[in-house]
Amino acid sequence: MTREILRKFRIPLLLLFIVLLSGTAGYWVVGGGKYTLLDCLYMTVITILTIGYGEIIDLTNNSWGRLFTIIIAFTGIGTATYIISTFTALIVEGQLKETFKKRRMEKNIKKLSEHYIVCGAGRVGSVIFNELYSTGRNCVVIDRDEEIIQIILEKYPDLIAIAGDADLEEVLDKAGVKSAAGIFAATGDDNQNLVISLTAKYINPNIRVVARCLEAANQQKMRKAGADTVITENYIAGMRMASEMIRPAVVSFLDKMLADKDKNLRVEEITVGSKFSGKKIAEIEMDKFNDTLILAVTHENNWTYSPKGDFKLNDGSSIVVITTPAEREKLLQHLK
Repeated sequence: MTREILRKFRIPLLLLFIVLLSGTAGYWVVGGGKYTLLDCLYMTVITILTIGYGEIIDLTNNSWGRLFTIIIAFTGIGTATYIISTFTALIVEGQLKETFKKRRMEKNIKKLSEHYIVCGAGRVGSVIFNELYSTGRNCVVIDRDEEIIQIILEKYPDLIAIAGDADLEEVLDKAGVKSAAGIFAATGDDNQNLVISLTAKYINPNIRVVARCLEAANQQKMRKAGADTVITENYIAGMRMASEMIRPAVVSFLDKMLADKDKNLRVEEITVGSKFSGKKIAEIEMDKFNDTLILAVTHENNWTYSPKGDFKLNDGSSIVVITTPAEREKLLQHLK
């Protein structure tokens, strides 16, 4: 935004500088070198601004001086008018852009369904929405800091981001919480995350809530407030450190998988539709998907790891796979 403003004012400011420089030099010549450069600059400024203060340089019997003053007055006033009109246009344009942007955003949110809402765009929230964005999932970001929202929109132009307090019902409504699949309470404040969880569940009882928890003592409160899953940072950090020590190859594999921009592989969960109920894995034509590997199948909290081809599926079973975002979309259509 700052660069755009500087670019638009570059020519008007350059013209003003030329007028001031020309006027100062011209009055110095007209005055026969008797006056200081500051006096000449002052004479130029009062001529351009039509202030009407007394003339420092006496032009009573100086026809060339008066003619020069007329030229400076016209060019200076014209340049000043140009600067003012550019500034006014910039303000109006900015307001119009902001209005259209808000209307477009509201329309886009109304079109969303089964999307995700990320509350808090700090260290944790930014990782969450970046993962959602990179895997092709629709999401809305909420943060109370307008500057952070602007930075996000500059980096992700087609992302929907709202400036506001995520614990307010009207802000969550604006983000489409009634039709959302899930919400992340990822702010740096346990109390706010608790209120977000409570408010989201109140508006949409079917929404899945994943809440960030800084203090372990608040886990139970968040669950009672409606959070389906509570993530405690100390626990996650401890597990990560332990895994780095005792199973470094596994950690390295997962890190490399997440960081690989070419393949962009992810561990995903695909729910099986009713038409595949009772069918074996060998019968659902998974060989069509070259970039997909089945890891496990879960149904009613019962897990089967590395299922064989004769394993039978049930309506509502979830298949856990390693796949790409593109194949995930195809799998969703294939297995629904």
